[in-house]
Amino acid sequence: MQLVNPAKTRRTREALGKATAKSDVLLKEQLAAWFEAVRALPSPVMSAYLQVLLLTGARRTEVLDLKWKDIDSRWKSLVIRDKIEGERKIPLTPYVAELLGNLPHLPKNPFVFASALAKEGRISDPRAGMQAACETAKIEGLTPHGLRRSFKSLTEWLEIPAGVVAQIMGHKPSATAEKHYTVRPLDLLRIHHDRIETWMLEQACIDFKPNSGPPPAEKPRNTESRLSDWLPTIAHSSFAAPPDAPNQKEGESPLLRNR
Repeated sequence: MQLVNPAKTRRTREALGKATAKSDVLLKEQLAAWFEAVRALPSPVMSAYLQVLLLTGARRTEVLDLKWKDIDSRWKSLVIRDKIEGERKIPLTPYVAELLGNLPHLPKNPFVFASALAKEGRISDPRAGMQAACETAKIEGLTPHGLRRSFKSLTEWLEIPAGVVAQIMGHKPSATAEKHYTVRPLDLLRIHHDRIETWMLEQACIDFKPNSGPPPAEKPRNTESRLSDWLPTIAHSSFAAPPDAPNQKEGESPLLRNR
């Protein structure tokens, strides 16, 4: 006798209707409350993980599996290992770079979002942290995968090209979304991705100023003021008549006197 899953019978489908796509996304107006709650989580690793999840649009396990070797601080990139293309390279945006740079490195643990207690060596289930943050922010029904949907929907405020968003997220755009699928270089993706991150942080009222390197060198003083500072010294030193030159006028150069 063959067992039948009651959830897949015709009668059940007619009673319950077709499954609908999930619609849990962050609204623009909710970004400030969500970021504030997530940044206040007691675990800095969980806090960073959830923020990176939103700001990269990556899948939950793609970020969980991120390793230190996947971060290229020189060329500002992240290698994301996905289930479709195998791996993709996306920009390492300034705020995400700071979040990752502040995380601890556990000895002999390759994972960025490491956990000394978890069997896998990394965070295994972020739902508890997500739920705690959403309760604080009074946001209902938002899941970790909903952050990926949120990334896509929020980029529409900036009118980012669909192909750019798809490449960052690891989706191949449909023909209706982009007539010719173009694989964009990292520096071009960075222009758009940095803009997305900056806009989200602005909506969240986060005053973030990325480290732009050493301060600029002090500008030289105005040429005229420099000459005016030197003139009194010049007049009374190198051009002054020595004691054994009675025929030399005061302030006259010895070179001019001998011409």
